[in-house]
Amino acid sequence: MNMTENANTADVSGYSFEKAVAELESIVARLERGDVALDESIAIYERGEALKKHCETLLNAAEKRIEKIRLDRAGKPQGVEPLDGE
Repeated sequence: MNMTENANTADVSGYSFEKAVAELESIVARLERGDVALDESIAIYERGEALKKHCETLLNAAEKRIEKIRLDRAGKPQGVEPLDGE
């Protein structure tokens, strides 16, 4: 990876999900317009890949934290369990 790639794929691990998605949407819009030079297109595409991976990581972590409320036979809350039943 060269210095330009390092700058464009700089650490995004501190980004919130919302910030990463906003930047990713901006990158997609720039690429779709088609008015970006080839070298810059490649660099921002790589940045987009880093942002996409970060968003996936955040979504997976959030999914693991979601819990489902268990109800007893009377329909009263009895506790919680992982959403996927694990």
